Amino acid sequence: MRLFIGIALGQEAAKALACVREQFEAGSGADLRWSAPEGWHVTQQFLGSVDEERASCVVEKLRAVRAARIPMRIEGLGFFERAGVFWAGVPLTPELLALQQFVTAAMRNCGFVPETRPYNPHITLARAKGRNGAKALAPLQNAVQRAKIDLCAEFTANEFLLYESFPGPEGSKYEVKERFLLIADP
Repeated sequence: MRLFIGIALGQEAAKALACVREQFEAGSGADLRWSAPEGWHVTQQFLGSVDEERASCVVEKLRAVRAARIPMRIEGLGFFERAGVFWAGVPLTPELLALQQFVTAAMRNCGFVPETRPYNPHITLARAKGRNGAKALAPLQNAVQRAKIDLCAEFTANEFLLYESFPGPEGSKYEVKERFLLIADP
């Protein structure tokens, strides 16, 4: 099974992003695959393909994580051109970074190595189909620049989740495998 750890969006934040999607999806062309709103999340760590034994370790170690609730903010839109991704930004707060560090430390105990890139929280809204990401994104980039959207949405994350990912031709589908509460005072 393919697993990752993330934070689901609050209802109001998801509504704000749905408005962004609605504004740009129709005119973006067929070269983009839009993420389903029910799958929007902020990834903490991608684990990849995991067998049952390692999945048990993951759940056990994540149950031991003690972290504070996280005030989350979504603001700004951007692009990872080389990867062909259109995203909504999530500013990195001390609370969000602490959870991400707790999660990656816990996952080391199950044999997972954290990425060497700096943590860059975001919500993927669309991906380019195929390998020509920058070219596929160009019309959308122009539309976003012209629109000058002032995106800002807030919510408090009260939990983080272990997801299973099911890749498919229309994009990945996600199923919540386990929920882990964040606490008022860790």
